[in-house]
Amino acid sequence: MAISSTTTTRYSSREEVESKLSTLRKTFRSGKTKDLAFRKWQLKQFWWLVTENEDKICQALAKDLNRTEFETYGSDILGLKQDILDHIEHLEEWAADEIPDAGFLFGTLGKARVRKEPLGVALIIGAWNFPFLLLLQPMIAAIAAGCTVLLKPSELSRETEATLVSLVPQYFDPTAYAIVTGGPQEMQHILSLKFDHIFFTGSASVARHIAAAAAKHLTPTVLELGGRGPAIVGRTADLSIAAKRVAYAKFMNAGQICLSVNHVFVDPAVHDQFVAQLILWNDRFHGADKSKGKGEPSQMGKIVNERHYDRLQSILNKTHGDIVYGGSGDRAALQFKTTVVDGVHIHDSTLSEELFGPILPVIKASTEEAVHQINHLPHPLAIYIFSQDDKEVDYILNNTQSGGVTVNDVMMHAGVHGAPFGGVGESGYGFYHGKYGMEAFSHKRTVVNLPLWVDKLMSFRYPPFVPSNKSKFEVKNRLGFKKGETLKDQKIRKLPRHKVSWNTLLVVALAIAIGWGIGAKANYLTGERERLWDSFRRTPFIAKLGL
Repeated sequence: MAISSTTTTRYSSREEVESKLSTLRKTFRSGKTKDLAFRKWQLKQFWWLVTENEDKICQALAKDLNRTEFETYGSDILGLKQDILDHIEHLEEWAADEIPDAGFLFGTLGKARVRKEPLGVALIIGAWNFPFLLLLQPMIAAIAAGCTVLLKPSELSRETEATLVSLVPQYFDPTAYAIVTGGPQEMQHILSLKFDHIFFTGSASVARHIAAAAAKHLTPTVLELGGRGPAIVGRTADLSIAAKRVAYAKFMNAGQICLSVNHVFVDPAVHDQFVAQLILWNDRFHGADKSKGKGEPSQMGKIVNERHYDRLQSILNKTHGDIVYGGSGDRAALQFKTTVVDGVHIHDSTLSEELFGPILPVIKASTEEAVHQINHLPHPLAIYIFSQDDKEVDYILNNTQSGGVTVNDVMMHAGVHGAPFGGVGESGYGFYHGKYGMEAFSHKRTVVNLPLWVDKLMSFRYPPFVPSNKSKFEVKNRLGFKKGETLKDQKIRKLPRHKVSWNTLLVVALAIAIGWGIGAKANYLTGERERLWDSFRRTPFIAKLGL
């Protein structure tokens, strides 16, 4: 049974918002948050906020979204804690100046470098579907970058909002990090104020208002949106795996995930078998098939509110497809069972907008037809390809655009800590995760400091100009290409991919054996085998191997 929220949070007044913003700006100008030691200290406070309040986080999400504890740990708590540790561990490295390839004059003599400086006061606006993760994960990056932060949680997740309002001032320096609340009216006022960066997660329709407000102050933004993300099931796909993972995407958080599968294109040759597998896996996830079930009975999340429930029901009522699974719900409890709609055409109601719920339209289409249809819709946040044919995968990658891609699974690319995550076109712009998040809240400032005596070498640049000095601006064709070359004459270099030779594997195996032996002795003496192994695994060379 779904747990309902009865919490009501007082919205922040205009005076309160402006007072907090003024404090944040004064703190930033003081330089307090630029200090690496301060950043690291606040990131450690972040760790304790999450670690000491895991039960509160689970309880809030259970009330807001009927989220199970298992889902909350897997999707919210795990991601936050890993991200905090990554930023603490790499803070000095990611914040360090970069040395560009600047040549002798600017590099050797001018000591060219690129400083990474915080943008200033950042506004972070969270979403209701993952109200902790999508508000706090960008905050980790903002703290690491040295910004001050004003948090605005979603008013639709009332328990989460109340929990954050209580916890944020307990753990963070209140002069550097603050939280405000409000609905659409309060949000209008907040957006009228000047910020140095705005990070928004939500829908494309709201993002347009955010971008318009930011444009008035020329404020840089990151917009993390969604879109109608398709899955493509080719004829070489493992149909059981494909169906299981697509069904999983719709089950998790009741399909209310920006990265979820919106609809699925299935090759006609495997369509019937795929739909049968889809029904089988949905039965298992919903507990109808007990024969292979393990653990507790399945508990599906609830739809966030009546408005979204009615929107989903209206879409389903208008479909011309065949409902082959589900189709029922309980409005009072906001429970909407996973629903599979087969025989859908591209103009069906189920494809008229991002579903953001547990409805799955199935379209019979070849890979080429699927690509054609994808390219006639706004660019999605993700595309999911189920195929064991590398040529088919490459064809889809080369002929579509999306924020990211996962092959033979769903949503997994978002979990790669060292890779950028973000959308393209209608699915958003800008990146975060790992160092890319820190860069999103930073300005890269190029600095050159040429010695004064260089003036003698460069005196030709001053007026009066001497015509013979034009030769100093000559750029020779050091690449040696010739006039008259054709398209066929162009040679594209194949850059080496990271390959592991047998010699490398032998060295690694030997190092592991030695390290394990040393570790075993250390374990016997001091109990530090795990620490030694972790240190070895994190060395740059070994880390590249993914051990």
